[in-house]
Amino acid sequence: MNNHLFTIIKNAMPKHFLKFRKVFINIACSPLILISNNSELAAKFLPNELKQSITSLEINNLKNGLFNGFEIKQDQNYFIAEKQKNINQESVLISEIIIEGWENHPEGRKLELAAYDSMSIKPGSTVDNKILNQDLNAIYASGWFSGVNIKSQDGPLGVRLIVNVVPNPILTKVELKPKDSVISNSYVDNIFNNFYGTTLNLKELQNKIEIIRKRYESEGYSLARISGPDRIAEDGIVTLNVSEGIISDLKLRFLGSDGESNIDGKPRKGKTKDWVIKRELKTQPGTIFNRKTLEADISRLYATSLFDDIKVSLGPDNSNPGQVIIFLDLSEQRTGSLTGGLGYSNSSGIFASIGLQESNALGRAWSTNFNLNFGEYSTTYNFSLTDPWIKGDKHKTSFRTNLFLSRDYPQEFKSEKNGRIYAVNDTNTSSSDAFSSIVLEKIGGGFSFSRPLNGGDPFKVSKWRVLAGMNFKKVKMIDGDGNKKPYGDMTPTTGNISDIICIGFTPKDGSCPAENTLVSVIASTSRNNLNNSSNPTSGNKLSFGTEQFFSMGNNSPTFNRMKASYSFFVPTKLINLTKACKSGNLSSEDCPQTIGFQFKAGTILGELPPY
Repeated sequence: MNNHLFTIIKNAMPKHFLKFRKVFINIACSPLILISNNSELAAKFLPNELKQSITSLEINNLKNGLFNGFEIKQDQNYFIAEKQKNINQESVLISEIIIEGWENHPEGRKLELAAYDSMSIKPGSTVDNKILNQDLNAIYASGWFSGVNIKSQDGPLGVRLIVNVVPNPILTKVELKPKDSVISNSYVDNIFNNFYGTTLNLKELQNKIEIIRKRYESEGYSLARISGPDRIAEDGIVTLNVSEGIISDLKLRFLGSDGESNIDGKPRKGKTKDWVIKRELKTQPGTIFNRKTLEADISRLYATSLFDDIKVSLGPDNSNPGQVIIFLDLSEQRTGSLTGGLGYSNSSGIFASIGLQESNALGRAWSTNFNLNFGEYSTTYNFSLTDPWIKGDKHKTSFRTNLFLSRDYPQEFKSEKNGRIYAVNDTNTSSSDAFSSIVLEKIGGGFSFSRPLNGGDPFKVSKWRVLAGMNFKKVKMIDGDGNKKPYGDMTPTTGNISDIICIGFTPKDGSCPAENTLVSVIASTSRNNLNNSSNPTSGNKLSFGTEQFFSMGNNSPTFNRMKASYSFFVPTKLINLTKACKSGNLSSEDCPQTIGFQFKAGTILGELPPY
């Protein structure tokens, strides 16, 4: 016999044990106790065929002896004991323990010892049914076996326990199903690499599954669920079923001031178009739910300044088991505003301004702005429209255009010490010339396109941004009454001709046009390394731009304007008035204090008009 035999011979047997032997001799057949149990591990990983082949032990309430009260079924000369709820605690002495079922396994001896070491029962132990069940569970809990039977047999020296085990196969491979899971098979192999070629241990398998589950969770896949294999293949390949949490649908619900999303039983309609909201979401139907991705999506929605509050909830998809529906409850904020004010500046003097802004025009997140400025030296009308993201563009290109009309009394032609320059219509001085102020009337517009260098991924955070566009402007040199007067003279009635200047652009032929046409192409780039673009407390920003003006005729100058700037911010806590500012954490968001520095440089090359 290949089984390892553990035997202790007792010279004297207890009386109740002798009585027990006589009962079985009278029956004239070999008594067997068949005990089997299904632990949690076995329930997870046991093959269906093996489950059907194992009979669970049910034990009746024992009143008159260890084996009295059994519901005994005689079948092929052995007895099956079926356990009931109550268990009698009367005990018997075990003389031998034999482990079977490991003989043909490559690591059989190791498994034999593992089964024996898992048991509290040893030869010479006094046991009852409760202890037998505990040991059976302990053998399962070791993780090395997918099936365990415990039989008792009347031997020449006493009761012999025969433990029949079904060892797990040699582990050769662990795979995830589906194969295109977020976690790669190479990562799984790295986890199980030291266990390939050894007996599969279900307990260790559970520990490694937990490592994979934590990896999913750390990467934001909080809905991922990993279940054990349906069965353990004889070739040692274990397939883990992964439910990663597929999003089946994403639904938007607009909330009113009452917090309800329905009006008279119908869904409330929001001002913002659905595609404007969903283009900000990397989380889309058909993708795997990721908590970190959704948090970034919500941050982008808040950054649009279209919403006061955003709430997220998840619900099961009854038509697609294992998939979820994401509900976004959106509270839109007021996007229109009317502003006005009074102020003073050197160029405009005392001025009043009024503005009308709408940051969600037509529900497309377009920003429109109409401003009127009435000043002592300047009057300006300006209209601008900005599309922060051209529909359908994966580079997240933005577009801006503007139109303007202004009349300025340029202060460059005034001096407290040296007097002022007056507008005249020619180079001839005359006593009839009026002392008219120089007025510049400008009308024009422009457009520009800007995009981050994201490589076509609209959700990629890119520090670099480029801009390109064109500007158009027509400048008229007039007086306060609208008359064309392209020249300027400090003493229009008595001055010398040599004192008269051309206010606008002077062509090479020496003429002085009353109108100048300015056409330019602009280009710029910037690198934003600030922690917050709108309210920075640390980081830096570098920008460089150029504007090239092209000649469009005799009255059109050619020149180039370049400028560069560099800003950086140093977090500090100079004012410690709040509790957060008194703490030692300089990066605390509750105390946003910083010192900012900015350096600028620029130059102009070419034929620059005096104005």
